[in-house]
Amino acid sequence: MMVLVITACPAGLRGDLNKWLIELSSGVFVGRPSARIRDLLWERTVELCKDGRALLVHSTNNEQGLEFLTHRHDWEPTDYGGLTLMLRPTKNRETYNRRTGWSNARRQRAGYRKNPNA
Repeated sequence: MMVLVITACPAGLRGDLNKWLIELSSGVFVGRPSARIRDLLWERTVELCKDGRALLVHSTNNEQGLEFLTHRHDWEPTDYGGLTLMLRPTKNRETYNRRTGWSNARRQRAGYRKNPNA
């Protein structure tokens, strides 16, 4: 099984993909071609999808049961201990500071519990 999602690609590519896959929604194709046809469809997609984006998810023989391929996509597949997850890049990964500690509401509730008569 494979799912191919294309965005901002020429209409000719959609016509080529319709020969082998079913188009569920605009730019979303689903099918069960052989591995050779799947690889040829991906090569054709990358070749014709110059300024657009493409994302391919297909079944394979691993623990997860699927694999991701991307072309000019914001999210990138990343391996975490044998699992492939989609990493969403941040604008500045180095300067990203996550707030730590308790919220103001939590502090107020904690203060109320210490002195319920106040």
